[in-house]
Amino acid sequence: MTLEFLNDYDFFTGVPDSLLQPLCNYLMKRYGANNKHHVIAANEGNCVALAAGHYLATGKVPVVYLQNSGLGNIVNPVASLLNDKVYGIPCIFFVGWRGEPNVHDEPQHVFQGEITVKLLEDMDIATCVISKETAEEEVRERLRAWEPLLKAGKQVAFVVKKGALSFDGKMTYQNGNAMLREEIIRRIAKAAGDDPIVCTTGKASRELFELREEAHGGHGRDFLTVGSMGHSSSIALKIAMEKKSRVWCIDGDGAALMHMGSMAVIGTSGAENFVHIVVNNGAHESVGGLPTVASKIDLRKIAEGCGYRLVLRARSFQELEEGLSRCGKEKGPVFLEVECAIGARENLGRPTTSAQENKSAFMEHLKKLS
Repeated sequence: MTLEFLNDYDFFTGVPDSLLQPLCNYLMKRYGANNKHHVIAANEGNCVALAAGHYLATGKVPVVYLQNSGLGNIVNPVASLLNDKVYGIPCIFFVGWRGEPNVHDEPQHVFQGEITVKLLEDMDIATCVISKETAEEEVRERLRAWEPLLKAGKQVAFVVKKGALSFDGKMTYQNGNAMLREEIIRRIAKAAGDDPIVCTTGKASRELFELREEAHGGHGRDFLTVGSMGHSSSIALKIAMEKKSRVWCIDGDGAALMHMGSMAVIGTSGAENFVHIVVNNGAHESVGGLPTVASKIDLRKIAEGCGYRLVLRARSFQELEEGLSRCGKEKGPVFLEVECAIGARENLGRPTTSAQENKSAFMEHLKKLS
């Protein structure tokens, strides 16, 4: 299905999703990012608020795109802002259906996939599932049928199966940074030694897993936050509060932005054994490479303002080694931003152990620590 029907709308906002890659690339090709027509938001709730602002300012229906894992972030603004029992603000959602029942997917998507349609319906959002067999005219017909709902201030959603959308335009996402994330993580793992590491979702966790496999060192030192984007640092903080050993968090820029308020909690926690490393490539790389705003802001100043005791940055492997050495010695909370290239090995695998096995091995390792 092509995306010409989107020409009827003039504002789009979302958090990128691999299943919606054609839609994301179409919007980047047509509009770019972070302007009056297209905003890549920090999180999905942010998207809903932007959509509401667009409608209030123009009276036009906005379009929001997201992976179904982000539905939890929209519940509050949909129920307490958009719903027709409150302000009655119309909105069209495109939701990537990861974890679709009877379709193999990663463990973090399975339950979310099971409840996706029901969750939307429970929020009084009319839904329509589209697949690769769905014709563009069927989507147009559904939108026409939904016009009375939108005029009444209600919300509607297309639940998008894998392969349902297509876009022929080619988009390449890159930056000018030199260090590859996998080599950065290799050095972090070496610096951490036997200290526990909490790693963010996406390719970072996949790379950490493969590095441990390569070294035949086991996986007990690592908690791979395969879902729950943006929450790794909070998981790591509470572990640090319970243990005397140093606790390392490998975060991504998209994840750090998604729930940036956690940095204020970390910075004021007084956790002297906490190390927060944000590997910043300015991109949502794990879901296609679309940009975040992290390359346009100063994460170090934010960390400093939040109260981190030591704030560092690395733009080369020499600076990284020097920074990791300080992270392992000085009192925290410590914040280290590592500027990173976009890209990963084409043959990068996925964890071969289950989430439950990862949890058990990690907890056993924590028991050995003071």
